[in-house]
Amino acid sequence: MAKEELLTIEGFIEEILPDGRFAVPLDNEHKIIAYTAGKMRKFRIRSVVGDGAHLEMTPYDLTMGRIVYRERDAGHDGPAKRRTNFRK
Repeated sequence: MAKEELLTIEGFIEEILPDGRFAVPLDNEHKIIAYTAGKMRKFRIRSVVGDGAHLEMTPYDLTMGRIVYRERDAGHDGPAKRRTNFRK
C-alpha cells in the first residue's frame, strides 16, 4: 500500500508557541499548528513572526503541518551582524 501524497500549502507565521511550534493561518481562514522540519532544525534556521512559510500536511490530519521552507519578511535587511568582541 503506497503512502498518500503530501499537501503543500503556503502561509505565514503568526505566533510562536512552545516546543518549536508555530501558529500559521492559511488563506482559507483556518489556523493550523506547524513544527519545524528536521533539516531546518539541524542547520538552525530560525523563523520569526511575519515570515512566509511553505508547509507540508498529510491528508489524514489537516490541523497539523511541517514547515519545510521559510521565506524572509520583505522588510528584513539581511543577516544580522556577528559580535566580534566576545570570549570563548
